[in-house]
This record gives sequence, C-alpha cells and structure tokens, in this order.
Amino acid sequence: MLYLKSIILTQFKNYSLQQLQFNQPIIAFTGANGVGKTNLLDAIHYLCFTKSYFTGVDSNNVQHGHSGFRIEGVFKKNSEAFNTCIILRENGKKEITCNEVPYEKFSQHIGLFPCVMIAPDDVELIIGGSELRRKFLDTLLSQINAEYLQHLISYNKILQQRNSYLKQCAQTQTKDHSLLEVLDELLVVSGNFIYQTRNRFLPSFQNKVLQFYKQIAGKEEAVLLTYESQLSNSPFETLLTQSRERDYLLQRTNYGVHKDDLVFTLNNEPFKTTASQGQRKSLLFSLKLAEAETIKEQKGFYPLLLLDDVFEKLDTQRMHNLLEYVCSQQLQVFITDPNEERVRKVFEDLGKEIEVYSL
Repeated sequence: MLYLKSIILTQFKNYSLQQLQFNQPIIAFTGANGVGKTNLLDAIHYLCFTKSYFTGVDSNNVQHGHSGFRIEGVFKKNSEAFNTCIILRENGKKEITCNEVPYEKFSQHIGLFPCVMIAPDDVELIIGGSELRRKFLDTLLSQINAEYLQHLISYNKILQQRNSYLKQCAQTQTKDHSLLEVLDELLVVSGNFIYQTRNRFLPSFQNKVLQFYKQIAGKEEAVLLTYESQLSNSPFETLLTQSRERDYLLQRTNYGVHKDDLVFTLNNEPFKTTASQGQRKSLLFSLKLAEAETIKEQKGFYPLLLLDDVFEKLDTQRMHNLLEYVCSQQLQVFITDPNEERVRKVFEDLGKEIEVYSL
C-alpha cells in the first residue's frame, strides 16, 4: 500500500509554514473558499509528479513576497518510508531528492509514488480539445511504463527541434532535406513506440472505463472510447515524407502521435454534444478510477486519490456510488469540501472513519 504520512509546506502558495500528519486512509480538508484546500492537494501532486497539477510555471506557486518554496513529504510504501523533498531556489532552480539523494533526471521520480487527481475543471477532458486527452493518457502510461516516458520526452524534444527548423527554413527561404531526414528518423522511433503502446493499452482500459461508468451511473449505457491516430492508416515515415512540403509551408509537423485523440461517443453520437452534465461527470470519474485501477494492476498498490470539490460535481446517488467503491479499496484518499458537516455525514453513512482538517 502507498500512504502519505506527513507533509510540510514552506512559502508554497498561501502557506508560510504548514505541517500536517496523516493517520487515516481518508483525509478531508474543509473550510471556506480561498483558505488553501486545493493548494494542499497540489502540494501532494508536486511530491508525486515533481510539478503542479494546474500550472507548468513553478514560480507561480511561490508565496507572494517570497522567491522560493519547499515541499517535504514522507511516503510509506509496502512498510518502507521515503522522504521526498522539492525545493524551488531563489534563482529558479528546482531540486528534488528522495531519502536525501538527488535525482539526475526528474523523470526518474515519476511512477514511484503515483497519484490520480480529479479537479473541477477536469470536465474539459470530456468536452475540450484533444491535447487534454493525450495528456491524460500520457500521464497514466508514464506512471506505469518508464520506457514510455523516456520515448515521450524524446519525441517532444525532437518535435520541437523539427518545428523550429521548419520555421527557420521559412525565414531563410532555404531547405535542407538531409537535416529533416535525420530528425524524421529519430521522431519515427519514438513515435512508433508511443503509438504501439497506446494502441495495445486502450482495449483493456476501455473495458475498465465502461465498468466504472455503469457502477457510477447506476445503469448501462452505449458509451464507447475509440483511439484515433494518423499512424493507424499509414506508416509514420511515409506520412512525414508525404507531408514534407506542407510542413515547410505551414512551418509545423502535421503528422504524428501529437495529433492522436481519444474519442468518446454515446449511442454512436459525439459524447460532448449529446451527454447530460451527469453523464459527462460520470465518464470523467470513470476515466480517473480506471486510471487508478490500471496503476494498481501494474504496480501492486493503488495510487493516492486526490478529489477536489467533488461533492459539488455529482448528484447524491452518483456520489454515493463513487465513494462506496473508493471506500472498499485499500487506498488513501484526500478530499476537499467547504462543508465539513456534509463530508462527515457522507462517510459516517458509509461506515468509514475520516480525518478532517478544518482550515
């Protein structure tokens, strides 16, 4: 089992100094809006992923008036303790250690202490652009497959180099096919690995999502997940060659796994336009719980589950169905809610002890 036993925040967001100990599998942070409930969840996410759930800019998380922050946490995994520390220095340099040993690469930390977070704006995963769904898929696969993460890092780096070169060609009015061929060869290696991994993974993942959807919604509906990729129809190297002149013209790479998407349908119609609010939220929670279940299968233990303001997002029955499942598993859950009385009653009705921090 994976548990977070304690956390210390220094100059992180609205916290000058905050120390918390966790002794139960279910922990709730309660209090009015703006007191920092979500910030605590984000700090936990930092300890798991080395970055914020909400922003890619570390300096945005420094407490106003200061120039750095520190997050320290103690995880317990299979009876072994791990002290993890993340420091953002005044010069903007970020340092991460586990049991006082610094990482050569931050990617080495990913997957050691997995977590799954559900936040209010995550419904965009259902109704928003394809980039959000790729990020969801990449986040899940990176936590269970270190080789996938390395190929993803490599792919994004080469893609950036290729796009920069295409822009440079437009500016200088020159073309060097030989350099583009070298970049293409590198891109194809990582791109094919990413595509094949995603393609193999999706069928079993879809089954989990549909099972959870039925459990949360309380009934079976004609929901379908489809993986769409340009690489399904033609070899990647062929696509890059055929699109070369178009890439030069548009100054970007038009084919590759960075265009992949997960498509959701309901009764063979686009989910985002035909599903109700309740159905959208049921699918969102189903995706996240399927993510947690997949991590459990691969690692032998559940990830931490971070639920931000979820009581406002589901009706009473769907929420009961969700929490009933969560409480039946051996995992640690962190929940935020402005209403302490409500959160206590929900878990009391489920017969579960809860540790409440009123902020």
